[in-house]
Amino acid sequence: MGAVTAVDRSPKQDRSRATRQRLLEAAVACLAEHGWAGSTVSVVAERAGVSRGAAQHHFPTREDLFTAAVEYVAEERSTALRALFPDGAAGDRRAVVAALVDLYTGPLFRAALHLWVAASNEDQLGARVTELEARVGRESHRAAVELLGADESGPGVRETVQGLLDMARGLGLAHLLTDDTARRGRVVAQWADILDRELAD
Repeated sequence: MGAVTAVDRSPKQDRSRATRQRLLEAAVACLAEHGWAGSTVSVVAERAGVSRGAAQHHFPTREDLFTAAVEYVAEERSTALRALFPDGAAGDRRAVVAALVDLYTGPLFRAALHLWVAASNEDQLGARVTELEARVGRESHRAAVELLGADESGPGVRETVQGLLDMARGLGLAHLLTDDTARRGRVVAQWADILDRELAD
């Protein structure tokens, strides 16, 4: 009986955090499915199962909501990526390349793409998305360097790692229109071979 009471009386802060997380996840899902034009605060609030007022309490503007949502999920994916290789993975670069490419083929990438397009046409959103993408890009690069065991003091190493991330983004774009799984597998294998040569001690 005491355990049930403890759950029923969960702290207000915990409920607030849970509401915020539901809103962020609903925002990414809406953006991925409906694009910027179809993703309003009301639509997100309904999907998250909260009132519009509750949504605006956490995120006063639409721009606040969607930039926070993409940043939140990007951080979650980065954490998940590192968790796949808790002891590093310099000996299995193909697995690292495949995991990095996978980051650009899910709903997060689709949501981010809609946000980029909207930002290119809306000044108020543009500066915020540019700053967000810079942070996400730096974090992705750091994760790739660590997981690949790359020494960026070597000539061309930084550019090689960045080229990998740019290639992964391009594969993600191709996958939006058609199932590009087979070609993606061949490209991943080739890039792993290139990295083994370029990053060899």
